[in-house]
Amino acid sequence: MISQAKKSDRMKIGIFDSGFGGLSVLHEAYHRLGATEYLFYADLDHVPYGLKTSDQIKDYTRHITRFLIDKGADAIVIACNTATAVAVEDLRREFSLPILGMEPAVKPAVEETSSKKRILVIATPVTIREKKLSHLLERVDEDHRVDLLAMPHLVTFAENEQFEGPEVDEYIHEQFASFDLSKYQALVLGCTHFNYFKPSYKKVFGDDIHLIDGNVGTIRHLADVCGLEYNAREAARVSFSDTDSMLHDIETQYFVSGNPITEKNLLNHVLRMHNRLEAVRDL
Repeated sequence: MISQAKKSDRMKIGIFDSGFGGLSVLHEAYHRLGATEYLFYADLDHVPYGLKTSDQIKDYTRHITRFLIDKGADAIVIACNTATAVAVEDLRREFSLPILGMEPAVKPAVEETSSKKRILVIATPVTIREKKLSHLLERVDEDHRVDLLAMPHLVTFAENEQFEGPEVDEYIHEQFASFDLSKYQALVLGCTHFNYFKPSYKKVFGDDIHLIDGNVGTIRHLADVCGLEYNAREAARVSFSDTDSMLHDIETQYFVSGNPITEKNLLNHVLRMHNRLEAVRDL
């Protein structure tokens, strides 16, 4: 827990993911939190985590956590459902600062949908096989309305900025082909990379499908833990005209597997990812 003295200071929040999916969590923080500095770490050397072993993921996340602490992080958000499922408890035992994880937003999906309708959770293979998700379902899915589907290739599409088009549409249609989509009221995005594809989900399910992720709940919890101002009425719009505004309008340092992002093409890639998230935010 953060001390009272620390609460009065400008905090530095570390956020990490296997890749740039975690930008969706950072972007939510931009919309919801007051004056805060950020460290964002994308572990591109090891993306995607969803196809790695548990031991590998634990090693990666331990290294990243130490790195962010060395850079001055006061709290850390694991912006990755897969890494949370595998490593969050170990990290909390090893490090003393607040470490927040993510889990698929099954509870709000169950609470916000009709008891007669089903819920589909899409995630990585590791998230689906880990006990953390099965324990969550045991607690909140009393009527057994939730189905699970692994969609690992969406991570690769997202990292390549391949958000729409025939290849993406074909993959999504193929993955959903075995489900009677008319039975579903909510689609839970159980990987932070999956937020980039909201228009494609709507094309398959129709406009009435509820798209639910864990970003809002995670940032609200971060605000509570760290004593940060949380804006229930989110900022009207967060988009960037250039990389200078992206870096300095809201003070953020970006890293790729331990190295600061300074190369112009990669900074522009991050810029486009942020602006894509803003463009599909209200879908």
